[in-house]
Amino acid sequence: MAFVLSLLMALVLVSYGPGGSLGCDLSQNHVLFGRKNLRLLGQMRRISPRFCLQDRKDFAFPQEMVEGSQLQEAQAISVLHEMLQQSFNLFHPERASAAWDTTLLEQLRTGLHQQLDDLDACLWQVMGEEDSALGRTGPTLAVKRYFQGIHVYLQEKGYSDCAWETVRVEIMRSLSSSASL
Repeated sequence: MAFVLSLLMALVLVSYGPGGSLGCDLSQNHVLFGRKNLRLLGQMRRISPRFCLQDRKDFAFPQEMVEGSQLQEAQAISVLHEMLQQSFNLFHPERASAAWDTTLLEQLRTGLHQQLDDLDACLWQVMGEEDSALGRTGPTLAVKRYFQGIHVYLQEKGYSDCAWETVRVEIMRSLSSSASL
């Protein structure tokens, strides 16, 4: 759990901090959607995590690759964008609708999509075309691999309720950690 906190400490400044902290203006709505998304993830809990102790897993969040002090502005935005995009993809209705209340699931996806829209403009402003390869290397690639591990875990567990609960808690931790940067 501590491994997630360091990464997200760096990302929170990007995601939920003051709009000018990264050299681009993130709307106040971005912050509000981030908080709402965390609240929705909390509301999505259907079973107690204690019933799923046998399904717990260390997803090996790439803390050392994404620590805030080591990330440049464009990298931090790219990493946060990747985290939000992967979270959006993870909670796709075709795979996740059996595990969650569909209204909450759709609200979460809408909030994640809004945050992605806000970050898209910021990402373009900070990176420009010359840094388009940034998403395929370093910290951003480490985040992609982290989420690939989560997808594999869900497949191996047959998308069971306990597997989804384990993933919900993990995503909540990672997003809330990014909110404290």
